[in-house]
Order: sequence, then structure tokens, then C-alpha cells
Amino acid sequence: MSTDSTTETVTDSTTVAAETEAGKKPSVLFVCVHNAGRSQMAAAYLQYLSEGRIEVLSAGSQPADQVNPAAVEAMKEEGIDITAETPKILTTEAVKASDVVVTMGCGDECPYFPGKRYEDWVLEDPAGKGVESVRPIRDEIKGRIQQLISELLPANAGTSTSAQA
Repeated sequence: MSTDSTTETVTDSTTVAAETEAGKKPSVLFVCVHNAGRSQMAAAYLQYLSEGRIEVLSAGSQPADQVNPAAVEAMKEEGIDITAETPKILTTEAVKASDVVVTMGCGDECPYFPGKRYEDWVLEDPAGKGVESVRPIRDEIKGRIQQLISELLPANAGTSTSAQA
């Protein structure tokens, strides 16, 4: 069970880093089909590890009724509670409001706007899997979030991201 760690960046990170230096809080939108697993874990990690220094949104093109219980359990093991989160529908407004849009399997359903930074994180879908199978996906997401934080908050790199390595 291996995950493809391919990341595709459509625009470079210099625009977002420049905005951060200018005092604007960067914003990141995580998108997956159901907004019940990968995008919820990514949003929770980014909120937690950035200590609120990055605006975090998550949404799905076809949101589920609830967050995946195995994802909730896997994040609880990390000391992060996502039980109150609910899957949300992807809107054009959310994409427009974000500096970085990270897709996780929604493909062409995500609207494209010039000037945004887009990344496609190819990650295994945790839907229907137990917590044992979700842990490696969670850990892959955590590593990517730590890298994203170092890119978006370069002056603060390493402050929170080294916790729980």
C-alpha cells in the first residue's frame, strides 16, 4: 500500500510568499471529492501546525454527510480533534478567496483562476478504510503540510513544524 507522492504546482510560491511578507495572512483551500477525509485532515494539520497564521478552508465537489470516522480517530491520535467538522460544498468564492488551492482527487471539478497557486496532492483515498490504513495517509499529509508551511511562512519555518516528527 504505497501512496504516490507526486505534487504538481501550477504557479510558483513567490507570489504567496511576497503577499505574506506584505502582511497579508496567506489562505489555503483543500479540496477533495467528499471533503470527509484527506482535505479535513490537511486543513486540521495546517490550522494546528501554523498556529492560526494561515487562513484554512476545506471543501468537496460532492460533500459526504459526515467526516470519515477513521480520519477523526487518526487525527485524535495526533491530539487534533476534528469531530465538530462537517463536509462543505466547494464554491467558486472559496477558490477566489484562496492564495493556494490544494486538490486531492477532485480533478477537473475544481475551478481554475489565473494567478492562484494550484497543487495536486496524489494521496490514497481513506474512504471505507480502518484507522490502521488511514494512519499512513495522515502521516503523508502531515509531511506535506510541514513543507507547505515552510513555503508560506518562510521567516517562521521550523517553529511549529518540528513538533511531533
